[in-house]
Amino acid sequence: MRYVVRDRVFGIGDDYWIEDEQGRKAFLVDGKAMRLRETFELKDPQGAVLIDIRKKMLALRDTMTIERGEEPLATVRRKRLSLLRNHYRVTLVDGTELDVSGKILDREFAVEYDGELLAEISRRWLTLRDTYGVNVVREDADPALLIAVTVCVIRLAERDHG
Repeated sequence: MRYVVRDRVFGIGDDYWIEDEQGRKAFLVDGKAMRLRETFELKDPQGAVLIDIRKKMLALRDTMTIERGEEPLATVRRKRLSLLRNHYRVTLVDGTELDVSGKILDREFAVEYDGELLAEISRRWLTLRDTYGVNVVREDADPALLIAVTVCVIRLAERDHG
């Protein structure tokens, strides 16, 4: 399944829709203003919150957490011992680790589990300026989680870049 994201510089309070291949609204990324820490909610088209994304307040490295229904789901941070600036690690609560690497700021990167591609993020497929696609490769993958990971990684990379 491929999703289309209209790229914009993230800011607190930013809201934007993510559409499916047919142009239907699939997810709303709702940036929460007036919060002590950076917070986003990923909602379905009816407005139900699917995932909460928060910047962790007290962490040595910039870290974002992903929660579903107030239960922790994953932690996203830049990989510590990587020579590549654009390499992130997603640790799920069950201990599973996903690797995210590529040109994050160029929106050309992949999400992998144990060397297997789960999602590919790219601008190549689209002709619209400031737009990128999230292609969820595995049918049994959780699209909401992979989109939340994409939001986190892009936000962390933008903060790293200044």
